[in-house]
Amino acid sequence: MTFHPSLTLKRVVAAVRYGMRNDTFPGFCIACGRKAKQPCEPDASEYPCGYKACGKLAVYGAEEILLMLPEDNGIIAPSVQP
Repeated sequence: MTFHPSLTLKRVVAAVRYGMRNDTFPGFCIACGRKAKQPCEPDASEYPCGYKACGKLAVYGAEEILLMLPEDNGIIAPSVQP
């Protein structure tokens, strides 16, 4: 699966944290990298992108993207504190 280069671990984690604080459900289009126009379920997959320039079935919930992001996306995950 190919992810848009703008979908970094840092960006997706920030969206998940924002969603948790504000009771929203962010999502992203993995094809164009834009934030979904409408909230979507955390486990959303292959929803249509709301932007006319894209329109692909590539919107996923932010939490779902976290599970799918490759480990080599250029950001090292923080170490776990005991």
